[in-house]
Amino acid sequence: MDFQPIADHFGITGKIVHTEEIHSGNINRTYLVAVQEADSQKEYVFQKINTFVFKKPEEVMDNILKVTEHIKKKLIETHGCYHRRVLSFLVGDDGKPYYYTAGNKHFWRVYEYINHAVAYDQVIKPELFYEAGRSFGEFQDWLSDFPAQSLAEIIPSFHNTPVRYETFRRSMEKDAAGRRAGVEEEIRFLLDREAECGVLVEKLKSGEIPYRVTHNDTKINNILFDNQTDKAICVIDLDTVMPGTALYDFGDAVRYGASTALEDERDLSKVSLDLTLYEQFAKGFLESMGDSMTAAEIALLPQGVKIMTLELATRFLADYLDGDVYFKTRSDDHNLVRARTQIQLARDIEAKWEQLQKITARCCEK
Repeated sequence: MDFQPIADHFGITGKIVHTEEIHSGNINRTYLVAVQEADSQKEYVFQKINTFVFKKPEEVMDNILKVTEHIKKKLIETHGCYHRRVLSFLVGDDGKPYYYTAGNKHFWRVYEYINHAVAYDQVIKPELFYEAGRSFGEFQDWLSDFPAQSLAEIIPSFHNTPVRYETFRRSMEKDAAGRRAGVEEEIRFLLDREAECGVLVEKLKSGEIPYRVTHNDTKINNILFDNQTDKAICVIDLDTVMPGTALYDFGDAVRYGASTALEDERDLSKVSLDLTLYEQFAKGFLESMGDSMTAAEIALLPQGVKIMTLELATRFLADYLDGDVYFKTRSDDHNLVRARTQIQLARDIEAKWEQLQKITARCCEK
């Protein structure tokens, strides 16, 4: 593939000497591009935005640029530089942070590659999850004074759990794949908890908790760690930054990272919430956010974990009832297995509720 027109558009001088596709990530096509500039070599990341998933890539990039520029200013104020701490996107000769190829209707973006860093797909030691919490908390703190509702809503109602439940109910009633008869127990479990799953949306609307810039995909693999120190240095994959509550980000990070099993574990006896990992993440998150997190938000942290777990369970089970039209599957019951795993995790969260509240309170102690 010829990357030269893209490089020219973004003012990258020098000769392209190496290109390599990066296969991590499931949505955008990503390439590492090395350029020889005078006596040094510089590396960039070229990404082709998936316009099937992101219908308005201009809004995606507008959100990202607003957020990253805000973080850069904060880093310069506090540390004097932003090197390796935030993604740095290039702006083209037309003043836009993307390159549109009219012929094939592709949108490209380019950002500086962060050297000597690694991303982890799983939490391999508790210290990493503390660092993940610290990094996502820092991300929230840097943006605590940013007008969140000035951002475009990239995926409407993405974490609006009542809307997710409405979708689930439609799938349940339609039963397009004829599978409902075998999952009545799972359906009942989720419907019994529908009312409490609207808590975060209700409190956002009432103003009891503030709208914040949310990342909305807070898996540990969306943080870069220094490959020598294992310190978290940069939050990546900012495609879904938009208005929401910090409890979405906290809840989804813990749901994924503190689970003792993969999302498609068939043996439900292996599925639980690791309280040590919960505490590590909560400690890092709250330390970084400092006084910018309200008492109302802190009290709802365990609720955020439970709601995000139940929300994903409804999505998996709805897709199973629909005939597996959204999530990629490896077997006919893959989405059902995923839904049951999340339901079991929710059961364990409920069983450990008092412990989660005590741990959260302990993490707030100065």
